[in-house]
Amino acid sequence: MTMDAIELSLFANRIGGICEEMGTHLRRAAFSVNIRDRSDYSCALFDAGGGLLAQSADIPVHLGSMAYALRDLVGRFAWQPGDTVVFNDPYAGGTHLPDVTLLSPVFHRERLCGFVANRAHHADIGASAPGSMPLSARLDEEGVIIKPCRLIEKGVMDHALLDSFVAESRNPDDERGDYMAQISANRIGLERLAQLIAAIGEPAWFDAQEQINRYGLRLAEFAFARIPDGEYRFCDVMDDNGFGRTDIRICAALRVHGARIDVDFAGTSDQVKGNINCPLPVTAAAVYYVFRCLLPAYAPTCQGVFSLLSLHAPEGCLLNARPGCAVAAGNTETSQRIVDCLLGALGKALPGESVAASQGTMNNVALGNADDHTDAWSYYETVAGGMGAGDGFCGHSAVQTHMTNTLNTPVEVLEMKYPLRVGCYRLRRGSGGKGRFDGGCGLTREFEFLAPARVTLLTERRRHAPWGAAGGGGGLAGVNSFNGKRVPGKVSLDAAAGDRLCIDTPGGGAWGD
Repeated sequence: MTMDAIELSLFANRIGGICEEMGTHLRRAAFSVNIRDRSDYSCALFDAGGGLLAQSADIPVHLGSMAYALRDLVGRFAWQPGDTVVFNDPYAGGTHLPDVTLLSPVFHRERLCGFVANRAHHADIGASAPGSMPLSARLDEEGVIIKPCRLIEKGVMDHALLDSFVAESRNPDDERGDYMAQISANRIGLERLAQLIAAIGEPAWFDAQEQINRYGLRLAEFAFARIPDGEYRFCDVMDDNGFGRTDIRICAALRVHGARIDVDFAGTSDQVKGNINCPLPVTAAAVYYVFRCLLPAYAPTCQGVFSLLSLHAPEGCLLNARPGCAVAAGNTETSQRIVDCLLGALGKALPGESVAASQGTMNNVALGNADDHTDAWSYYETVAGGMGAGDGFCGHSAVQTHMTNTLNTPVEVLEMKYPLRVGCYRLRRGSGGKGRFDGGCGLTREFEFLAPARVTLLTERRRHAPWGAAGGGGGLAGVNSFNGKRVPGKVSLDAAAGDRLCIDTPGGGAWGD
């Protein structure tokens, strides 16, 4: 049965609403500040083959990587009702180790009908430094590696397995609570999806999946066909790898043939020592995000939307690192620079729709005390910055952009839970680029330590500022300071009580002279 426009819209909103309800439940049930207050999680639905059906408006790097990788993962298991698989391995469907994914199958009358999934960032996954975003050179320094395995089998929890994960964390109570919240969120999704399938019938459920993918494909064909045939290139550089190497190249070439687009990253630097490397699903997530932005807001985010895109990144390069490479900041920093490159290339293809670079970093701040401390604590956050401007609009100030979509941690929550005081939190006025339409401003956030702590910063755009578009000026580069002295963009520090850490985030580029 062919669905009309109203029926298709209702179906898309119903399955999208299930993802939103899962996310709301996860956030309210979570223990950690990172999930409960910063909303660092994502929820999605997939068909029986692992193809994306729907997602909530959460974290693009979470969702795009799941959309790319889950087709391979679901075929590894003989799924049964009541199962839940857990994983975080970046080379087996994950992004970086703090992002833990729970995947559960949906059955109707013993037939596999799809999957529900959520991915949440755990603030401490047992890495070599508090906050689980260390200045690492190998993957095993970044925490517990969870290869895809059953956490729940036919409704029975593997408590020994869960205990092994929790035991590695400096925040074991938060860690256990967050796992239980993720399990609970998937149960909500399973219940709602089972109710939907029972209400419309199994044949209609599978038919609706096909129709929503065809609809997404038609919208993508219309949007991508506006791009003139040809090849469009853009290159940018990462500041450094944290181990002395600077100006690490990312090159993108878009080859457009009608509505089909090949994205080629040949010419990108080889993988590096340090953790700015990307597993291929993270690279795919950045590609999917950029081209999803060309579609209207009402377009369903499903597998059909991405079926016109092909991706190539040479094995062993920065954007397709080999297993074992550290990747903690590839997920947060390099993904942002991939977006900048793709937007730069699209600006050449569609000059009237070009946009300037946004802050190009997530400004990772990881804090905590020594491992042998009796009152161990560990904290992680990303800090907002300036958004790039475009033709007809100025960039927003002090916002998360592109591959992240988290909230700030409220000062009251931070000071109540951790031995920290926020001494300054304000707009970094004048940091946005100047032009016909100005770039957004970054912000300044200063932490005062009330007890000794270990600090790790993983930040970008400290050496190379965000660029402007169509003749607009670039935004100011970010600055990290410790007790008033500038420190590198990627660094580990030991703080004493009374020390101060200040993060000045980059502004966005401007558009137009």
